[in-house]
Order: sequence, then structure tokens, then C-alpha cells
Amino acid sequence: MRLENKVAIVTGASSDIGLEISKKLVQEGANVVMLGRDMVKLEKARATIKDYASKTVAIPCDITNESQVIQTVNQITDHYGKIDILVNNAGAISDPIHFHEMTEEAWHSLVNTNLFGTFRITKSAIVKMLENKNGGSIINIGSISAERAIPKVHLTVYCTTKAAINMFTKGLAVEYARRNIRCNCVNPGIVNAGMIKSYLDYPEARKVLENRQPINRIGEPEDVANAVVYLASDDAKWISGIILNVDGGKSASEG
Repeated sequence: MRLENKVAIVTGASSDIGLEISKKLVQEGANVVMLGRDMVKLEKARATIKDYASKTVAIPCDITNESQVIQTVNQITDHYGKIDILVNNAGAISDPIHFHEMTEEAWHSLVNTNLFGTFRITKSAIVKMLENKNGGSIINIGSISAERAIPKVHLTVYCTTKAAINMFTKGLAVEYARRNIRCNCVNPGIVNAGMIKSYLDYPEARKVLENRQPINRIGEPEDVANAVVYLASDDAKWISGIILNVDGGKSASEG
């Protein structure tokens, strides 16, 4: 097991990708703290990790609320004594709408979750990693939308927040490299998760999307989780500051 006795936090853990990341981390030996705003959804997700119930715990936490974040991180370190891994998976996306039609409230909602929410919990976790003096691994979950806009799908503000996460990753990686804290980012492409799942129920729609992928299939949450486990482990101990596109080759293609 590559993560034996490590303590990991996964935000947005009740989502499809967050749950799969949690499962994979546990299977590699980590103790996983699953965070999310909705405790009912969190416990439902946690219940699916049946063989590893003793290795997981669910805690409600809204990453847009600074006091909740600080309290939660303190609670985790009081119990486990450390934080080794932070996976910043929580995020929000808006309905596709032209930028000039978006309200400032909608802008702030995306920025507060995707940027400030990520900032808040990362700051709190880094403080604990520094106190423990054993370093740690931070993995941000972004999107290939950080690098390319999608024609006819109007997500300018969302894409902007994800692009910022790319630079946040690189900045942290350099700033804390001498403190043995690594930071990397996984940018998924089209994955069978979240809002896209219902769209993929239609065979013709699925076929259109699959045909646009160099590797002719839609990604699965497991594909993202496998990348996260690698970056969290000592197999990647000399890797920091990378943006890893997990997208079936899509970001390398023209279309």
C-alpha cells in the first residue's frame, strides 16, 4: 500500500469524482476525511466504501466559510495528529450563459468556491503540515477548461477560476518546495460524472463526445482518482508544480 497510515482530506467528497478519490486513497492505506456541505450526501457516499468504514470519516464543512474550515482542520489534527494529503476537489460550475448576461452574484459565487474556498482550506492545511514538519502533498482538481474554451458552451468565468488554480498550484509548489510540501494539479477532461452523466445516457450524445476524444471513450472518475493517488504517493516524491491533464489526449488535439 502506497499511502499506509497517511491522513488525507478530500473536499467535495460526495461528488462522483470526490468519492472515487476517497475510495482509492483508502484502498492504498490512507485514513480519509471526507468533507462536503451536505452531511446526508456525505454519509451516503461514505457508506459505499463498505470494507473500509474504519478508515473513513465524514465531516460537514463549507469551504466558503473560514471559521468552519479552521474548526474542521483543527478537529482533524486533534484526532489524527497530522495532515499528509489534501485533495482540493470541491468546486462549482455555472449554467452556460454569455458573460455579459451573468450577474455579479454569479461571478462571486464561482470565485468564492473555486478560488477562495480552495485558498482557505489549503492555508489551514499548510499550517498543520508545517507544524508537523513531515511535509505533505496537495493535489488540486482543476479542468482542461483552464487551458481551452469550448465553442458554444459559455463558461468564461468558470474557465478563469480554473486557470487561476493552475497558477496557484505552481506558486505553492515553488514557495513550499524547501518545506517538503508538494503541490500538483489534475485537470480532467470529459468525465462520466456530475452534470455530464445525464447527457451521456443518450447513446447518440455519448457517441458524439466519444468521437471527439483521441482515446475514443469518455473518462471515468477512476481515471482521475488513479492520477491523484500517484501524485499523493512517494512514487511522485520528485514531482511538484505539474498540471496533469487527464483527458484522453483531448488537450493535445485540435478539435
